[in-house]
Amino acid sequence: MKCLILHESAGRMRIRLSSGRISLHQADLAEYYLRSVPGVCDAKVFDRTGDVIIRYTGDSRRDIIEALKVFSFEKAEAMEVVPSHTGRELSREYENRLVGLIAKRALRRFLVPAPVRAVTTTGRAFRYMHRGAHALAHRTMNVAVLDATAITVSLLQRNFNTAGSVMFLLKVGELLEEWTHKKSIDDLAATMSLGVDRVWQRLDSGEDILVSVSALKEGDLFVVRSGNMIPFDGKVISGEGTINQASITGESMPVVKTAGGYVYAGTTMEEGECVICIDKASGDARYDRIVKMIEESEKLKSVAESRAAGLADRLVPYSFAGTALTWLLTRNTAKAISCLMVDYSCALKLAMPISVLSAMKECSSNAITVKGGKFLEAIAQAETIVFDKTGTLTNSQPRVVSVIGFHGEDPDEMLRIAACLEEHYPHSMANAVVQEALVRGLKHDECHSNVTYTVAHGISGIVDGKRVVIGSYHFVFEDEGCRVPKREQKKFDTIPGEYSQLYMAVAGTLAAVICIEDPVKEESAEVIRELKELGFGKVVMMTGDSRRTAAAVAERLNLDEYYAEVLPEDKAAFIQKEHNAGRKVIMIGDGINDSPALSAADTGIAISTGAAIAREIADVTIASDDLHALIRLRRISTALSRRIDYNYRFIMGFNTALIALGVAGILPPATTALLHNVSTIGISLHDMTALT
Repeated sequence: MKCLILHESAGRMRIRLSSGRISLHQADLAEYYLRSVPGVCDAKVFDRTGDVIIRYTGDSRRDIIEALKVFSFEKAEAMEVVPSHTGRELSREYENRLVGLIAKRALRRFLVPAPVRAVTTTGRAFRYMHRGAHALAHRTMNVAVLDATAITVSLLQRNFNTAGSVMFLLKVGELLEEWTHKKSIDDLAATMSLGVDRVWQRLDSGEDILVSVSALKEGDLFVVRSGNMIPFDGKVISGEGTINQASITGESMPVVKTAGGYVYAGTTMEEGECVICIDKASGDARYDRIVKMIEESEKLKSVAESRAAGLADRLVPYSFAGTALTWLLTRNTAKAISCLMVDYSCALKLAMPISVLSAMKECSSNAITVKGGKFLEAIAQAETIVFDKTGTLTNSQPRVVSVIGFHGEDPDEMLRIAACLEEHYPHSMANAVVQEALVRGLKHDECHSNVTYTVAHGISGIVDGKRVVIGSYHFVFEDEGCRVPKREQKKFDTIPGEYSQLYMAVAGTLAAVICIEDPVKEESAEVIRELKELGFGKVVMMTGDSRRTAAAVAERLNLDEYYAEVLPEDKAAFIQKEHNAGRKVIMIGDGINDSPALSAADTGIAISTGAAIAREIADVTIASDDLHALIRLRRISTALSRRIDYNYRFIMGFNTALIALGVAGILPPATTALLHNVSTIGISLHDMTALT
């Protein structure tokens, strides 16, 4: 497609598409297409103008230009790069509604004659009067009563402009609160979207082949094993497994499914293996179920939002009491009404949702997905941060350094069998084994049966009638009771200790040790240093790897504490111990074995390329190649806390001052109402600005 470069600077390019204004869907196509180009950090497409802002790294400019030359909306559509729900349409809907609301207010104020405006204002007031009467009928003294009283008194005084202003601000507040809620739901539902590209299809011959999810249809069979996400609704044909259905049903405990049981798309197999017949191939029904589940929970609302709403309601009786007391003392109706014309509810209910929405938007622009406002608060308050090692602090793409054969086994043959088993389970170590087999040109067609994954331990299966196990030292030698071949103990003892090891045994005898280099990410040391500067008193690493490897990493990164050869329950137990000591905890991980700890932490942060169950359980997701996102996340969270504290101080102080000036007779009710409304709009506009 033809395009014009409007402006360039280091690592940034602004272009204009030749097509000019484009549809929302076309904007999504262009945006996600460009984000898929190597070297592109971020791309933002503006549908109204056809402008595109591209941020990139290194020498990617040439690749971006080439990608733009061959770009077309049809090509991007065929690439299926756009997720089913991007949030663009939702944001546009509420932007249009907000602009429309402001435009209607302006037109009504300046074009509609005063008598007509008085009639329409009175008509619109009945909705608020009904809410107030309904609250009183249920013996509840809340903000609805105060709003109804303020509007009614304004109408009785024939002050229709004040009544209209109050209703306008209340309407804006309702719209922004609804937008915040819907945006949060949409972001969370998108985070819970499948992210499953391929699945193991079970053929009529009994063979399992890896195919694209788009290749399957209703009635086809597919296999799901431990740690995998289920991509379709369907019925279990054979096998047994425990399934985490929290994303659909809200159940906290995994559910056992056997033949005849029904499973839902988006749920995750924690343990076991099932063959499932597809009932529904569409993901839309699942998205609707997720949205319904989220809407019924309080998960999204931050403590600050809940506290603000509660405080607004609790202040209502005091507003009425102040009004009555002022009238009794002064017998001046104008002074008494000043207490009603200035209330705290509008600003409190507007400022907090806008602040949280602004923070979540800022996180999203930094490639951070946050599932709810309360998690940002927890991040700001946390004192302890716990890291998994493999794939989190270390490189997300470890590589096999060597394969050492034992008991006369051929190293390449052992690697081939290991890759055949490991390809079923998404983890960075498993990916390294599969990748090395690919590099060496080793074909590993299905040659096993009864594959079982034991969380944080390893894999077992039957190959050529012999039991094969592969995993940690604890799993292979202690749990499985395997042994080192006679006369090869010295060889075993001299295995390089600086590498992580996967031990593989065939028929109870060690057959190979796969040495894996897992280099520490370049930014890990700097990120940990900055996290300490940002207030984390304890930075901890917990890993299932050997003590020798863990110690080397901990020393290099200057960690406060480290724990090696731990099990999933050990990580969760450590977090509980920190909770008992009164500390809030953040956990960062990417594997199946991190799931209990991610769930137990005040905020669980998953790596985007990690296991499906880790991403689903986690409260926040960050990109795998950018640990600096943790720094940005902490800064955004603390900035949000500071903004919320400022909002409280300003709203309470300014409005109390207005009430005092009104009661003293210095300001008339109309002026106090005007200043109150202006301050509410001002703090709302301030809350829309970037936090960092």
